[in-house]
Amino acid sequence: QIDILEDPVIKNVIVLQTVLQEVRSRSAPVYKRIRDVIGNPEKHFYSFTNEHHRETYVVQEQGETSNDRNDRAIRVAVKWYSEHLKKIEDEEKIQVIFLTNDRTNKEKALEEGITAYTCEEYIKSLVANPDLVDRLACVSDEGKEIESGKIIFPEHIPLSKLQQGIKSGVYLQGTYRASRDNYLEATVWVHGDAEENKEILIQGLKHLNRAVHEDIVAVELLARDEWVAPSSVVLQDDGQNEDDIEIEEEKENILKTSDNKDMLRPTGKVVGIIKRNWRPFCGMLSKSQIKEARRHLFTPADRRIPRIRIETRQADTLEGQRIVVAIDGWPRNSRYPNGHFVKNLGSAGDKETETEVLLLEHDVPHQPFSQGVLSFLPKMPWSITEQDMKHREDLRHLHVCSVDPPGCTDIDDALHFREVENGNIEVGVHIADVSHFIRPGNALDEESAKRGTTVYLCEKRIDMVPELLSSNLCSLRSNVDRLAFSCIWEMNHKAEILKTRFTKSIINSKASLTYAEAQMRIDSATMNDDITTSLRGLNKLAKILKKRRIDNGALTLSSPEVRFHIDSETHDPIDLQTKELKETNSMVEEFMLLANVSVAQKIYDEFPEFALLRKHPAPPPSNYDILVKAAKSKASFYHANKNLEIKTDSAKALAESLDKAESPTFPYLNTLLRILATRCMMQAVYFCSGMDNDFHHYGLASPIYTHFTSPIRRYADIIVHRLLAAAIGADRTYPELTDKHKLADICKNLNYRHKMAQYAQRASVAFHTQLFFKSKGVLNEDAYILFVRKNAVVVLIPKYGLEGTVFFEEKDKPTPRLDYNNEVPSLTVEDTTLHVFDKVKVDVTLDASNIQHQKIRMVLVEPKV
Repeated sequence: QIDILEDPVIKNVIVLQTVLQEVRSRSAPVYKRIRDVIGNPEKHFYSFTNEHHRETYVVQEQGETSNDRNDRAIRVAVKWYSEHLKKIEDEEKIQVIFLTNDRTNKEKALEEGITAYTCEEYIKSLVANPDLVDRLACVSDEGKEIESGKIIFPEHIPLSKLQQGIKSGVYLQGTYRASRDNYLEATVWVHGDAEENKEILIQGLKHLNRAVHEDIVAVELLARDEWVAPSSVVLQDDGQNEDDIEIEEEKENILKTSDNKDMLRPTGKVVGIIKRNWRPFCGMLSKSQIKEARRHLFTPADRRIPRIRIETRQADTLEGQRIVVAIDGWPRNSRYPNGHFVKNLGSAGDKETETEVLLLEHDVPHQPFSQGVLSFLPKMPWSITEQDMKHREDLRHLHVCSVDPPGCTDIDDALHFREVENGNIEVGVHIADVSHFIRPGNALDEESAKRGTTVYLCEKRIDMVPELLSSNLCSLRSNVDRLAFSCIWEMNHKAEILKTRFTKSIINSKASLTYAEAQMRIDSATMNDDITTSLRGLNKLAKILKKRRIDNGALTLSSPEVRFHIDSETHDPIDLQTKELKETNSMVEEFMLLANVSVAQKIYDEFPEFALLRKHPAPPPSNYDILVKAAKSKASFYHANKNLEIKTDSAKALAESLDKAESPTFPYLNTLLRILATRCMMQAVYFCSGMDNDFHHYGLASPIYTHFTSPIRRYADIIVHRLLAAAIGADRTYPELTDKHKLADICKNLNYRHKMAQYAQRASVAFHTQLFFKSKGVLNEDAYILFVRKNAVVVLIPKYGLEGTVFFEEKDKPTPRLDYNNEVPSLTVEDTTLHVFDKVKVDVTLDASNIQHQKIRMVLVEPKV
């Protein structure tokens, strides 16, 4: 009942140590939540160490189970408190109430004269707060049974038996992944190293047996003659036929349409749940048609999650709102799991509400930083002390400057350039010294580590570190003294590194410029001040560095990145622009890459077992099929243009063939090929050097790489700073830093948070794109086909960097004759054949018929089908 305990209404609570220990062993997330409640001064929650208090400690008696002993310990503590509080000389006698959902313990307590209630009885007695009742979790599945007690699902095998079965190989353990497109189908990714049966297909309601997306489940493989093929149909659960299982069974028959023997996959059924991975889900209430009903279905925003039955008295107010619901259980005779209402987020479609949903659904930690975290920030006014100067070089005399996007307040990096007496050049990259402020293991460090990265949404930034650091003390703003970690090279004029050194430093930036301002200075005929001359020198070196990288086989892939111009009054997007990159973007990037490579080499030389590095695996050759085929089909279209052959045997071959793939009659072709090539890539990931042996970074064509240059917005860089500081003797190490298993865990979380941040950013762009099209009516735009599918084509509209799917099968309309050719690839609709990269015209509108899943609709206008 943690949702109840977190409610502001519930105050003045004593949580016994016996209970806390039990919670801790049962559920880490709930334990953390109850610790946070105890830590919140406004709630007056206290933990009482009853196991270490002479008058409340109890010894387990002969023949008493440890469970009974704990129950008795709880009753003894309640009684002791009642006596203890009688001693207060006060008009008001303080009443002690014992809340328990354990029936026997409650009965014994009442026999012993203790005032005891179940949570439900107590909450229902609080007549001033009727809405609290909605937040009650359904405790037992008995009594809550739906009237029609028909058993729908097979029983779940108990955990102890499952574990034996997994040991003996009768069952397989894996992660359950529901399908977005078909609610009667899922796959289970089997844990363990055996490559052959990585994925098991599950089909049909009974076989899915109440597993929920991301649960850890036990699966029993079916006999080979019961294996099925993944279905190609799209089935959304419309929830109309909740008690009519026959209809479900008809739907299951649709699945079995393809009897293609080659397509059969290992198929199984879920026999038990090893670990539930339920989280609170965002979504909307589908109000029951029955008047005055209390039971309603809740439809989650994530299509992979089943609907949830909740009881609420406030259905009328919750209609059209985005709400959060938690699952409590899923009895065998219920078509859907039972759950309870947690909170209302606000009106659907409303910008603040949708941003909140987006953050919750992508598991982005975004609550304000707690007092505990903020207490580790330096006290203001802050200044650099003698102590800080001890192990630092004073570089305040250097002409350091920073170049960033407009409006950037979290400036991580700055550069300097100067000629040295011997005719060589000195270049410095200065990075905010965040690890000076964030010390290992304190609450600020743990919070930053958990967040892992700053998340940039269209008009909101969710900081990884509190603003005092991100926008002030660690931000390398101009004309203030700042602490930095510097990487300084001596180079010759061919941009070859002769010497590298690392040092903690103090700098004073002379200018914080935008990319455009820096470009203007470089191009100016009249400006010749120190900063401008430095920028020209840096730009010259950067061009040499970039050419060398590309000669080594680094890839330059494009992805259409979209920025919104936001109206300053209404905060609505006015128009979209595709980001244009200036030479100065690339100038800064070259030195950042160089610093990252230099630091990676240094920390790996010093700590070969526990350097935190970043790698980018080469994609398996089959990933490139679509790219090669697309280029081929265009080559035949342009009469065997020799240059349109994409080679993929190495990154260098790919980069060179992409450079050659130009068509005078189709200038946009090269961009399309690069966008497509981006799709073929793997994710880059963080890893610990002692746990892996492949370090190569495919996209950058570098044998070793890490992240060092953005510690304000990436936690990986903070760890790298700590490793580098230990390597040069500027700071101490600490046990976790030199424990490769701990580091591997950190990497796992960072990879997860980075992936989620990327998805959240995309979702934010998608939402703002929808807002933009909402006010536009129908727009007719040029588009290019990126992919062809069996019944649709995916197109890109360059003007908006927007991608969408044009479907040729529509509800309530006759389906045209479709002929899909996988080899070319092409799709023939009636008599019109569409190829990848064809230029088409589409009508774009916003389809808001489903308020929860609004989407941009695209319809082909030219060629006319």
